[in-house]
Amino acid sequence: MTRQRQLIYDIILAAPEHRTAEEIYDLARAEMPSLARGTVYRNLGLLVRDGQIRKLEMADAPARYDREREAHPHLVCQRCGRVEDLVLPEGLLDPLEKGLGEPVTGYDLKLYHICPACRKAAN
Repeated sequence: MTRQRQLIYDIILAAPEHRTAEEIYDLARAEMPSLARGTVYRNLGLLVRDGQIRKLEMADAPARYDREREAHPHLVCQRCGRVEDLVLPEGLLDPLEKGLGEPVTGYDLKLYHICPACRKAAN
């Protein structure tokens, strides 16, 4: 793994937030000022392709990158765009799999809400 890719990967692993490519670029440039934006985007694509990270496509917003590679749902604030991991109750997929007659091999579930900070700011 190149130094640039390792730095990008470390940035993603270091924080629980689901960062955008631009946020990752800004953090990486602080460590490696000569780093080009294209290098960050290319390496993010390679990390996704190799299964080291997940790319979360967002409606009307930049994609986010997730260190957690296993399928899991997310909670997305419709105001500030914050993305959080969400834990599903155990066995929730069982009825879906039973109805389909086959196992679910993956999913992309996003639930939208207004986060507490945005609700507080609105009041």
